[in-house]
Parts: sequence; structure tokens; C-alpha cells
Amino acid sequence: MSGSSLLSYAGWTFLPNLVTGWVQALYYGITIRAGDPKPQPGTPRYIKHRRRIHMTVVIAYLLYTIYETDYWIRRQSDFYQDLGLNLDADEKKIKSKFRRLAAIHHPDKAVTAQSSSNAESFFVNLKVAQDTLIDPVKRFAYERFGPDMLNWRHCSSIRDYLIVGLQAAIPLYAGSTIFLVILGVMGYLQWGRFWRYLTFLALFVLEYHTLTRPYLPHFLSKVINPSLSLATHPPMLPFQFLILARKIAFSLFIAASQLGAFFQHTTPAPASASGIPSVLESQQLTRLEQLAQASEVEASRLLALDMSPFVGDEAGVKELRGRVREWLVTNTIRADPEVRDAMGRVMAKKRVGAPPGARQTN
Repeated sequence: MSGSSLLSYAGWTFLPNLVTGWVQALYYGITIRAGDPKPQPGTPRYIKHRRRIHMTVVIAYLLYTIYETDYWIRRQSDFYQDLGLNLDADEKKIKSKFRRLAAIHHPDKAVTAQSSSNAESFFVNLKVAQDTLIDPVKRFAYERFGPDMLNWRHCSSIRDYLIVGLQAAIPLYAGSTIFLVILGVMGYLQWGRFWRYLTFLALFVLEYHTLTRPYLPHFLSKVINPSLSLATHPPMLPFQFLILARKIAFSLFIAASQLGAFFQHTTPAPASASGIPSVLESQQLTRLEQLAQASEVEASRLLALDMSPFVGDEAGVKELRGRVREWLVTNTIRADPEVRDAMGRVMAKKRVGAPPGARQTN
């Protein structure tokens, strides 16, 4: 699984940002009509949409990573699944099941050389599974450390297996702790640092508890496995659960580092308080000023174009100004409801009939 894990962790570095850009472009293509302006990078609306889409992408990729790990675990199978046994099967049930499967998959019953090779490999796996599960010490070690314990040749007791297994787990936690401390000193992973260390400590305690108990942990046998059986999912052994727990913890660390920027409460000082506008405000003010200048230039050009027939004709220009003034007074000032009301009140005070449309007052 190491190659798959490396690919998964490498994917965290570029996939969320890449997919976020695609999804945001697709979202704008669907929700914004052709011809309407789209939010530009740096604007509050664009930032809000990108934040929401990025959070959704990161959470979806986190769930996919967990599903991928669970799928890999199920594909690897285990001795209980190979023999078709429940986790609480006794020695008699194990031997009975092995004899039944051995009679079916014995290499002597294979027809071709290839099928004989496959049958022999499967038969050897069944034999190893039986020998491991009928030995209480090896069964204890297998349930907690997985098939790696088959390579621990010099272990003969539960204590021996525990020492070797814990020695194999300590470098992982020691290296991860040093890595987290280095990143913290360099200024990375600042958001949620307390909860990140707390989660890491909880993972270590969980693994230590799971490995050292002489029985299956109650949360696994009483809660998780019964819940999985409802979804036709095979029960999980402690070593499978620990693989999944490690994957979830480290994926959460990476997801939290990407989502942390969205939850950090940065309160930039407003321009009225500090007297210094922010970068975004400066950009918006500059853009607004450019638009105002462009509009002024365009209006001057249009006015000059309309006045071109009167160039050199002072009498015509004077008459045009008088007509424009008269039009403004008639259609803008006199047509204003407040002006008409004022005129009506003045005329009423002079006991002269108010002009049509004016409101009467006592």
C-alpha cells in the first residue's frame, strides 16, 4: 500500500486546487447567462465561491481517500475471510472448515499446470491460515499485526510479538512527531495545531490499547463490526482497523492544513480606522477611477460630435444654448412634482387658480 499512499498524499498537493478551478469555471458556465459578467479573481464574490467549492472538493477527496483505503483492505482479505469463519470461531470449527476447503482446492485436483500452480498457492495460504488461527499466540499476533507477524521467526509468546510489534510502530510515531514539530517551527500547520497534536496523541493511545488488550476492543466488536454487517461489509480485525485509523488521521491532517486558511479569522483594519486602504480596496478604487475617466472622455467626444454643425456659428450656438436652457426649465424644473406643488401653494395664497396638476392645500 506504500505506493498507493504516496500517490494519494502527492495528490493532495495539487488535485484540490486543480479540481476547484475546473468546478468553479463549470459553475459559472452553468449559472451565469452568456453575456453577463462573471466574478473576477480577487472580488469578494469570487473569493466566496472559491472558498465554498474548495471546501467541498477537499471534503469529497477526504471521503474518497478513506473509501480507497477500505477498498484496499477488503481486497487483501484475511485468514478469517479465506476460511469463511467468524471472528469467534473455535479450534474445532477452524479445522473442520480447513478440511472441507482442502478437499475442494487440493492441487491434485487441478486440471492444467496453471490451475495447479494457483491451487497450490491457495492451498498453502489455507494451511498457513489454519496453523495461525489454531495457535492462540499466533492468532493474537495476527489479529493485531496482520500477516507481517508471519516473518517474525524468533517470537514464541504474546510478549515477544508485542515487543516486536511496538518496536515496528514506534519509528512511525516518532518520525511523524518530529515532522509535525519541524513544520510547526517553520510556520506551517499553525491553524488547529492543538487539535492536531491531540488527535495524534489519541491515535497513539488507540493503537496502544488495541494492540495490548487480550481481547478485541469493545468499540470494534460491539459498535463498528455490527454496524458494518448492516452494509454487508466483512468485519474488521484490529490490524485492519488500525490501518484505516492511521489513514484517516493523516488525511485529516492534510485536509486541515488546506482548509485552515478558510477558518482563520483575519480582521484587516478598515480604511476609516487605519487611514490605509487595503489592497483590494485600492484596486477597486483605481478601477472605478479609470471607468469615470473613460466615461468623461466618451461624453466629451459625443458632445463635441453633436456640436460639430455649430462650429464657427456664434449666433447658432447662442440660440442652441437658449433652447436647451428653456427645455431644461420646462421639462426638468417645472415638471418636478415638488416645484409644481410649491407653485400651487403660492398661487393659492394669492387666491389665484392653481395650475392643472398641482395639489391644493388649505
